Amino acid sequence: MPGERELLSIQPGELKFPFELKKQISCSLRLVNTTDNYVAFKVKTTSPKKYCVRPNTGLVLPQSSSDVTVTMQAQKEAPPDMQCKDKFLVQSVIAPFGISVKEVNQELFNKDAGKEIHEAKLRVLYVAPPQPPSPVAESAEEGLSSPKSNLASDNGERHFLSAHDANSKDVNELKAKLTELRASLTTLTTERNSALELSQRLQQELTNMVATAEKRNAGKGSSQASKSQQAQGFSFLFVFIVGILGILVGYFMSP
Repeated sequence: MPGERELLSIQPGELKFPFELKKQISCSLRLVNTTDNYVAFKVKTTSPKKYCVRPNTGLVLPQSSSDVTVTMQAQKEAPPDMQCKDKFLVQSVIAPFGISVKEVNQELFNKDAGKEIHEAKLRVLYVAPPQPPSPVAESAEEGLSSPKSNLASDNGERHFLSAHDANSKDVNELKAKLTELRASLTTLTTERNSALELSQRLQQELTNMVATAEKRNAGKGSSQASKSQQAQGFSFLFVFIVGILGILVGYFMSP
C-alpha cells in the first residue's frame, strides 16, 4: 500500500555475485528491523536448486538486525552477456510478541488469514571478480624511467668501476712490494746466519791453534828466547783474526 512503512530494511537492495566458473560464490543480506515489533521473515527464490539460503526463515527482534547468506552453486557455463534472470523475494510479517525462532512457521505467512504480508523483490547481478595487479604492468612502469635517470645511473656505474679498478691496481702494487720485502728479508737472514756460522768456526779454529801451540812449546822445552818470539808471532796472529771477526760480525749484525 502507498505510504505504508516497511517492516524490514534490506541491505543491499540487490544480490551481486562476482561470477566465476566452477566456483561457489556467496553474498550477504542484512535485514534491519526499525520497529518495536517482532518481525518474522522468509526468503524465496525462482531457482531454489541453484541457490542455498541460510537461514531461509527467521526472526528479527525489535530495533535489531539479522544476516542472511545466499550461496550460488558452482556454474559450468556463463549466461549470455552475463545477464541473470533469477530473482529473490523476502517476505516479512509482524509476529506475536515474545515468539521464538523455532515457532516461526508457514502459518505466519498465510495471506488468507487476513495478515498483512510485506514483500520485497531482489534481482541478481553478475559482476566481474576483482583482478589482481598485473606483474607485466608493473614491469612496464619500471621500464618507463626517464633518460636523465638512466644517464645518471650509467655515470654512477662508470664512476664506481673506475674507482674499483684504481683500488685494485693499488692493491696489486702493494702486494708486489710486500713480496719484494719478504724476499730481501729472507736474503739478509740467510747472510746473517752464514756470518754467525763463519765466526763460530774461526773461533773454534783459533782455540785449536792455541791449544796446539801450547802443547808444542811444552813438549820441546825450548829456550826462553824462542818462546818469546813464538808468543809474539802468535799474539799478532790472534789480534789479526779477532779484528777480522769483529768487522764481519759488526757488518752483518747491523740493521
